[in-house]
Parts: sequence; structure tokens; C-alpha cells
Amino acid sequence: MALTTPNEGQATKEIEKVTSKLPSTAYLALAVSAMAASAALKCLCRDKGALFIGQWVAPFLLFGIYNKIVKTEGHD
Repeated sequence: MALTTPNEGQATKEIEKVTSKLPSTAYLALAVSAMAASAALKCLCRDKGALFIGQWVAPFLLFGIYNKIVKTEGHD
């Protein structure tokens, strides 16, 4: 059973048109890169920078999931 959603705004459609061209693995690469950068900063005793960069991982993974859903399910 498909969920019904309200019509999307024009801005959302334009953003999805651009981001759908980016492969979902790019978001995974960004997440892994953020993990590596955070670990490197932690090893250099730059704790605040490590925490800041480390918090980017979850949003990158969520962007990848959203991108995958938009590609497979489509949009309005």
C-alpha cells in the first residue's frame, strides 16, 4: 500500500532533479571520509574538530538513503 503525500514544492523538485544525478555511493564515500578525517583529528589531539567533523557522518548517510528512495520510488 503506497503512502499518499501532498504535492511537493517546486524547490524540492529542482533539488531532487540535481541530487538524483549523484550516485548514492558518493554519500557513502563522504561519510567514510568524514569518519577518517575525524579519526585523524582525534589522533592529532584536536578533539573539538574531531567531534565537529564526526557529526557529519549521520547526515551524509541519511542524504544517501533519501537519494536512494527518491531514485527508486520517484517523486511527484
